[in-house]
Amino acid sequence: MMRIEVIGLDPPCKKCTQLLENVNAAVAKTGINATVEKKWTLSKEIRNQYGLLLSPALVLDGVVVAQGKVYKTDRIVELIG
Repeated sequence: MMRIEVIGLDPPCKKCTQLLENVNAAVAKTGINATVEKKWTLSKEIRNQYGLLLSPALVLDGVVVAQGKVYKTDRIVELIG
């Protein structure tokens, strides 16, 4: 099972919310067995764990694949497919 994390600000900004929606759409489109977790925090612990400087961030199985970008659903499908 793939673990997908969307990390952003609290309260979530428009970009963070859009990335989460795109991730959920990509998971539904591919039918992949995945858990999607939203983390609306950029605490020092999260920043250090992932080396994040920008939000939102997209993390697939513990690997940061994007930060500061809102990938479209089709791009996320390519990454998880």
